[in-house]
Amino acid sequence: MLKQRYDVIIIGAGPAGIFTALELAERCPDKQVLMVDTGREIAKRVCPARTTGKCVHCTPCAIVHGWAGAGAFSDGKLSLSEEVGGHISDYMSHEEAQALIRRADETYLRFGAPEVVHGLDDRKVDEIAYEASRYNIRLVPCPVRHLGTEHAGEVLRAMHDYLVQQTNTTFAELTTAQRILVRDGRADGVVLQGPDGQTQEVHAPYIVAAPGRGGADWLSEQVKALGLKTRNNEVDIGVRVEVPNSIMDHLTRYLYEAKLVYYADTYENKVRTFCMNPGGVVSEEHYEGGIAVVNGHSYGDAKLRTGNTNFAMLVSTSFTEPFDQPIRYGRYIAQLGNMLTGGPIMVQRLGDLLKGRRTTVSRLARSTTIPTLKTAVPGDLSFVLPPRHLTSIIEALRAFDHIAPGLFSKNTLLYGVEVKFYSSKVLVDTHFETPIQGLYTIGDGAGITRGLMQASVTGIKVADHIAER
Repeated sequence: MLKQRYDVIIIGAGPAGIFTALELAERCPDKQVLMVDTGREIAKRVCPARTTGKCVHCTPCAIVHGWAGAGAFSDGKLSLSEEVGGHISDYMSHEEAQALIRRADETYLRFGAPEVVHGLDDRKVDEIAYEASRYNIRLVPCPVRHLGTEHAGEVLRAMHDYLVQQTNTTFAELTTAQRILVRDGRADGVVLQGPDGQTQEVHAPYIVAAPGRGGADWLSEQVKALGLKTRNNEVDIGVRVEVPNSIMDHLTRYLYEAKLVYYADTYENKVRTFCMNPGGVVSEEHYEGGIAVVNGHSYGDAKLRTGNTNFAMLVSTSFTEPFDQPIRYGRYIAQLGNMLTGGPIMVQRLGDLLKGRRTTVSRLARSTTIPTLKTAVPGDLSFVLPPRHLTSIIEALRAFDHIAPGLFSKNTLLYGVEVKFYSSKVLVDTHFETPIQGLYTIGDGAGITRGLMQASVTGIKVADHIAER
């Protein structure tokens, strides 16, 4: 049984919640902090689908719930620019954003992140950006510290051990926040349901809602019940591209991740590359509701690297009124792909797509690009992605071929569907505090961030504000 009162309650143990707790432990060591998460501690998080390729619908889902959130199984890229990974620059100046990123980065280093930072050779970055601009492509400069899939969990686990063993932080796993309590216009506590099914009211003057992507629907329900306002975010839908390292090496050698932006010719949709993995593997991830989406990873250990590079190509769409369900729309597109393959991820050669034919097992076998996702089913992405998205992706691939010759090849592999669900953005002030005094919403679940580093920054910002009160 938990205590009835704490100084701060943090809902969600992803990077946003973890960094809130870390900074509070540093600045206010006497404060009693409670962290709760629907999932398990990181040492107990196991997803059978990562080894078998089949989702067995674990409750709770180990991919998105538990200590470290979706970041536990991520590629572990720490983007050291406020331009990448979210919207923190909407809430603070460039200078403050960069200062907070440096603070978060120092913390990651303290808990075991590697020293190497990619993308610091300004001369080469400028050369690549100049060449890209000749073809109406924008390179977003962004230094990257790469943890690697095998090390990201280790760093985040070290943070867990420090907090629960050496600070006044209590972590309650398998504990669901059912309802946020408000009294006289300010945060008062949370109704929690523990692993035994029993409910309990726990009170605190500060509530930090940082539920991550796995708790986005829960947060939407809470803000609606509390009368808070939200704004729709865009939804990114596209494919994961896989090519031999030889096509991308001249970019990834200096940048690690080439973040490219192109506005397609026909529809002028924004198309961007995301989550580039040199020597990486394409992976299948399963989310609640039985949806399989494609992702990618790369390892820090050179011995584990493959002969291919993969990256996402995403088309960004911002819906306007009256439509207000971008997450549901993204899920619908992903479900179409799953329906046509019987569940797994679909793969198609670019050459087959351009000829208007499906990729078959025999055609895939003739590909000089060897797929790293062995469970992918050959198919036809034109039956899945809307023509607007598919046309924009093809036009962007053709443009990117100017700076990465060989990319627009018949043997380039396209996996679908890659969908990035961004929660509705909760309207908060510059401290990420809602109109309800003492109630903060941060991280991916609040629609403010979309990656490890910026989620971590929002936690620092909130902890600073609580500490100064």
